[in-house]
Amino acid sequence: MNIPFNITRTAHLEFRVTDLERAKAFYVDVLGFVETARDKNRLYLGGYEERDLYSLVLRKADSPGVGHIAFRVANPEDLQHLAKLYEQNGCAIKWIDEGFEEGQGKALRVQDPSGLPIEFFHQIAQRERLLQRYDLYRGAHIMRLDHFNCQVPDVQKAYDWFTQKLSFTCSEYTVSQTDKLWATWLHRKQDVHDIALMNGIGPRVHHGGFWVNDQLSVLKACDVLAAAGMVSSIERGPGRHGLSNAFFLYLRDPDGNRIELYTGDYIIADPDWKPIKWDINDPRRATFWGHTPPPSWFNDASLVEDIQTGKFIPTTEPKQKDRPDFVT
Repeated sequence: MNIPFNITRTAHLEFRVTDLERAKAFYVDVLGFVETARDKNRLYLGGYEERDLYSLVLRKADSPGVGHIAFRVANPEDLQHLAKLYEQNGCAIKWIDEGFEEGQGKALRVQDPSGLPIEFFHQIAQRERLLQRYDLYRGAHIMRLDHFNCQVPDVQKAYDWFTQKLSFTCSEYTVSQTDKLWATWLHRKQDVHDIALMNGIGPRVHHGGFWVNDQLSVLKACDVLAAAGMVSSIERGPGRHGLSNAFFLYLRDPDGNRIELYTGDYIIADPDWKPIKWDINDPRRATFWGHTPPPSWFNDASLVEDIQTGKFIPTTEPKQKDRPDFVT
């Protein structure tokens, strides 16, 4: 199939937070995200390696959740091709004016077939890359946004959309006891994933994954959070995933939104990469060392907005009822 557009990579994530200053204390003062811009209702943050103005937006709202996830496209005309695709498939679309988000050009926001609010854009203001400004490094040494993880009620449907219509490629996947697709890791850039789709109540965003410098950065995050009296923010880890091989730590911000600190996965250089298959009950899949995640990791995720009304999209139960044996 000829795809007339090019989605290049994960770009940014917008969390709803109820208190901007409290959120800033967590993300900037403790974890070390770089504050790049702010207005009355939004705080724009990024990592040391990034050139884009931001990769995380914190927007003041009356409840937690996710406003949208965003991907960058290679060319401005890609936006029109994407708009046509979504409209032809009965999905709501909304054009976002240049400058509505700090430094960003005209953007297309869609409600995808699974209900996820996704934004596509090409133009974004650039900033100084701080990769070698070691004198500025703080907290967990956040480098860049790596991926999104989303819960959807029909993983096979979402997988078909992303791979057949948007040209994403599968790196690894999980099957249920009945050998049905239970979760999938999909990428556009040359690593394990830009987006993961997991079976669950949805549509919801499970987490945003942020790349950190090394394993010591993950461990340092634990020390810094504990010293700052925020040990309760540590939900899972540190550990190593079997799936992706990455070293990880899952954190909950003061509003309950979840991020992952992530490092050490692998490059996918060739287009004939054969996806790696995992069984849902293989304990090494979630944590290579065999430790099981807490039930909250499977049960909790962030509600997502309707792009037209700003209200939350109603969720539905997953099509598959299979869950890992250890989840209660």
